[in-house]
Amino acid sequence: MNLLKVAAHQGRSILIAGLAAGIAFPSLAFALRPWIPEFVAAMLFVAAIRIGPRAAFGAARDFGAAVGIAGIYQVAFPLAAILVFMAFGWSGVFATAIILMLAASPISGSPNITLMTGNDPAPALRQLVIGTALLPLTVIPVFWLTPDLGNLSDVFAAAARLLALILAATGLGFTIRAAFLRDPAPDTLAAIDGASALLMGVVVIGLMSAVGPAIFDDPAALALALLVVFAANFGLQLATATGLRASGRRHLAAPLGIVAGNRNIALFIAALPASVTDPLLLFIGCYQIPMYLTPILLGRFYREMATS
Repeated sequence: MNLLKVAAHQGRSILIAGLAAGIAFPSLAFALRPWIPEFVAAMLFVAAIRIGPRAAFGAARDFGAAVGIAGIYQVAFPLAAILVFMAFGWSGVFATAIILMLAASPISGSPNITLMTGNDPAPALRQLVIGTALLPLTVIPVFWLTPDLGNLSDVFAAAARLLALILAATGLGFTIRAAFLRDPAPDTLAAIDGASALLMGVVVIGLMSAVGPAIFDDPAALALALLVVFAANFGLQLATATGLRASGRRHLAAPLGIVAGNRNIALFIAALPASVTDPLLLFIGCYQIPMYLTPILLGRFYREMATS
């Protein structure tokens, strides 16, 4: 228990250590990569215990709002990007990657990242579940406008598998919270936060498997990919959170800002043909860096968003 409490206080340091380990030790990253789905399930399980079913689902109006937000994030955003790219004649790896990123549902770690910024993770978890459930529908207009991306049926199958994983992990976590942890003590919550931080630190090692080799093989391509992913990820987060704060929804600025920029683009690796995804692997690997640096680099920004 004491070790988990220490991990809770050192969550940001654990993330940095995981990023560094994944880049410095590619063999370790490759060894952990096949286990990422299991670790993601464990992260969701821990997040569900931490949040509880009542806070996660919220009121009926919260559910309706989450559906609308999924439509904006996963349909309006990528369609706007497609129209902009078409208007300016932009194409290639980065254009494809940004469209897929915007079309994706939130990452499974979004509640955990929100928690590490000191904000309420329940809206992020709600958006994760609803966004993933709606993904087979929201990708239809995106793939219709960009038929080169691949087969919709493969995306449907991958989204269904991901949704089943999310429902199983969160369902078990909610059950345990309701049965055994109705009113958890502060020390218990700190231990849960520590477990979440440790799991995220392990996951990020596996997600760095494509980045380490690129440092030596193609540093120029790596630098360009990092520039694009930081601009796309942090740009979306900052713009969304600032807009929510300006509209008077300060309590949603952090969770929905984090969800806006951090998307599960890796889902499409399993769903699309290798001819589409292979050129995107470096982008996807680099995309994990701003994702898991969010609580470190934007933590103060989100804390001030919620209180100022």
